[in-house]
Amino acid sequence: MATNRTFTMIKPDATQENHIGGILSMIEAGGFRIVALKKLNLSAERAGKFYEVHAERPFYGDLVKYMSSGPIVAAILEKDNAVADFRTLIGATNPEQAAEGTIRKKYAKSIEANAVHGSDSDDNAKIEGDFFFAADEQF
Repeated sequence: MATNRTFTMIKPDATQENHIGGILSMIEAGGFRIVALKKLNLSAERAGKFYEVHAERPFYGDLVKYMSSGPIVAAILEKDNAVADFRTLIGATNPEQAAEGTIRKKYAKSIEANAVHGSDSDDNAKIEGDFFFAADEQF
């Protein structure tokens, strides 16, 4: 059963390029309601914990280093069919393959610096949102 919430992070490349407002505008224009939002720096330890599912992959160390290299913006979003609709809005991981009008087409610099994270399932959206936000921070 699909839930109505998903999780996203605006990654260090996009925050450093001052794209937070533009990305949040695209999210709201896409019909999403922001139910939780915060800007923070991830320590390498916390980034490692968030991405521990990839710990055995060769890119894990670089991913942790990148995600702890500058501030991120974490958000929980609400909309009918939230996970699938948000995956469509952000576009393909590779911005060169992303459709026109998607967040990654507009703001991503590369496959690695791809501007935003989006949950890939309802279960992961809940896990990821709860990783960053306490219950009383979700509206």
